[in-house]
Amino acid sequence: MMRRLLPRDEDFFSLFERHAALTVEGAKQFVTLVAGGQNVPALAARIKEIEHETDVITHACVERLHTTFITPFDRDDIHRLITRMDDVMDFIESASERMALYELREMTREVQDLAAVLVRATEAVARAVAGLRNVRRAQGMLEHCIEVNRLENEGDEILRNAVAKLFKENADPLLVMKWKEVYEALENATDRCEDVANIIEGVVLEHA
Repeated sequence: MMRRLLPRDEDFFSLFERHAALTVEGAKQFVTLVAGGQNVPALAARIKEIEHETDVITHACVERLHTTFITPFDRDDIHRLITRMDDVMDFIESASERMALYELREMTREVQDLAAVLVRATEAVARAVAGLRNVRRAQGMLEHCIEVNRLENEGDEILRNAVAKLFKENADPLLVMKWKEVYEALENATDRCEDVANIIEGVVLEHA
C-alpha cells in the first residue's frame, strides 16, 4: 500500500529528502520515548511505522536506480547513500524495540543524551541532503557534514562513559546487558549518520 502512495515521477533528490525528514521524525519520537518512560509501547510502534516508511522509500530509490539511464551522480554513491540513510532509521527502531521488549521504564540520563545527539545528527544530515540539489553551493553542505562528524565524536564519548557507568553502578547483569544494547544501537545510528555525511562530502568534492 505504501508503495502506491509514492509519486511515480519523484526524483532521487525528493526521495533522499523525504527519507531524511522521516528519520528526523523517528529520532524525535525516540527522544519523546525516553523523556519519561511513558507510552513506550505506543511510541515504539510509531517508530516502527516510520522505519517501514523509510524502507519503502529506500526500495523505491533502488528500483529507480535500476530503471534510470542518467543519474544525478554516481550510481554507487546513490546506492550507498540511501542504504546508509536507511541504516540510521533501522538502528533507531532497534533501540526503541528493545526499550519496549525489555520493559525499560526508568530512563537514564545517558540514553537521553545519546538520543539528543542523534536528533541533532539527523537534522544536520537532512540539511546536507537538501543541498544535493545544487552541489555547487557546497560550503554549507560541508559545514553540515563537519557538524555530523563532531556529533558522532560526542556520541562516542557519551557511549564510553555510559557503558563504564553501567558496569560500575549496576549489580544486575541483565539490566546492564539491556541498557548496553540500547546505548550501542543509538551510537550505531549516529555512526551511520557520519557515513552518510562522508558520502555526501565525497559527492560534493567530486562535483563542486
